[in-house]
Amino acid sequence: MLKEQTLRLGVPLYEIPIPYPCSNGQYEAAMERFLDRMRGLPKHLAASSLAFGDLFLEDIRRYREDRLSGTGFVPLFPVWGQDTADLAEEMIESGMKAIVTAVNPSALPAAFAGRWFDRTLLSELPAAVDPLGENGEFHTCVVDGPMFSSPIAARPGAVVRREIAIQGDQDESATAADPHPTYIYADILPLP
Repeated sequence: MLKEQTLRLGVPLYEIPIPYPCSNGQYEAAMERFLDRMRGLPKHLAASSLAFGDLFLEDIRRYREDRLSGTGFVPLFPVWGQDTADLAEEMIESGMKAIVTAVNPSALPAAFAGRWFDRTLLSELPAAVDPLGENGEFHTCVVDGPMFSSPIAARPGAVVRREIAIQGDQDESATAADPHPTYIYADILPLP
């Protein structure tokens, strides 16, 4: 799906392999290797900035800024501070189509996994859930929008519950009440 997205966006794809499970230390080491790789690319293939879709979580923004400090790369936050309800409406109005691919069942009913991100979904979200899942309530995969040269022919697939693997410095995601947190995942299947 990621390759299909980048083809339709007309941008190169640079994958960053990480293990599963992946500790924060392993993630940061993989990111360092990626930045080193970017520095070695010819100018026409390289980037000097990295854009993040964070909207309002100050600690996440600060983490990204701290990690990029002194690297020669500038962090960009193009949607920072935008109202998430307004942005969700703007995305839908623009023709963007996305499928909910992951749900945190402690924040949102599992039945939301595999649904289309649309006005009906937004109207049915519990009041405490951010319209864009900015607090980790859900994640989506975009299959169409004005930024794509053509839509990705896809539909929601099987929905499964999977335990989140915990490793090393990720222990903060497990609590005494829930030592084995799970997420609900929905596949995305290509259409013929």
